[in-house]
Amino acid sequence: MEDAQIVQRIDELVEEEHRLERSHTDEPLDAEGLARLRHVEAQLDQAWDLLRRRRARRAAGGDP
Repeated sequence: MEDAQIVQRIDELVEEEHRLERSHTDEPLDAEGLARLRHVEAQLDQAWDLLRRRRARRAAGGDP
């Protein structure tokens, strides 16, 4: 997976996270929505971590 693909996935996850957050402005998320939001947040954390590790390896002269 290339960095550009990771960034694209991050963008998609951020959009979904924002959509879920906006969808419950007046009322709390139901159990399914809350579970999906937590899952998206976890995926987002993993994607950012992967991107940071790849960039650090590249900066250190290694293979990402």
